[in-house]
Amino acid sequence: MNTAKRYVASLALIVLSTLTLHWVTASTSLVEFSPELLQRVESKWGQGAVKRLNAMKAIIEENQLKTENEKLKIVNEFFNLIPYKSDIDHWNAKDYWATPFEMLTSFGADCEDYSIAKYFTLRELGIDDGKLRITYVKALNWDEAHMVLTYSPAPNEMPLVLDNLKSEIVPANLRTDLIPVYSFNATGLWLAKERGTGQFVGSSDRLSLWVEMLGRLEN
Repeated sequence: MNTAKRYVASLALIVLSTLTLHWVTASTSLVEFSPELLQRVESKWGQGAVKRLNAMKAIIEENQLKTENEKLKIVNEFFNLIPYKSDIDHWNAKDYWATPFEMLTSFGADCEDYSIAKYFTLRELGIDDGKLRITYVKALNWDEAHMVLTYSPAPNEMPLVLDNLKSEIVPANLRTDLIPVYSFNATGLWLAKERGTGQFVGSSDRLSLWVEMLGRLEN
């Protein structure tokens, strides 16, 4: 089985039950999975969760030399297999930004959770933070707020959109169903300017849900 097929098989494992990762803050790196952590994972979520955790670890470790477009595709497909669950149904909260750990172990997510998890994973795969933004948009087809991850291969180039609602990664100018409002990452916050990079307005610390999520992630 070639490398690509192995990753497809790894992705399929996620539909069987929950998945867990041990994440740390945006300024640091993904930690190693200690035997003690794996034991806790198996005790709480079963042996299948350990296998899936190791599959995710392999994706990060074995794809470092892939092209950035290949990394985008692998990560987008991986997380899009997590079933969608609204915050009300999943967390009994109107709006809750889950850490990747919370998303994967609870085996449910809504739009911001997909975007956050993809963001951290692509950083672990070596993609520069400046190329990645979590982007708040209005989804015209649903007439509601939505969140996606965008990737800009170079400054002032049209971003690509990674979306849990659509499996294909396409340039933002082809997503006429999305109206960008603002975007952010670990280093800043930007107001949208059509479908380009937007206007820098300060630190992402202004987003309370982001700050709260990072606090849980650190703890």
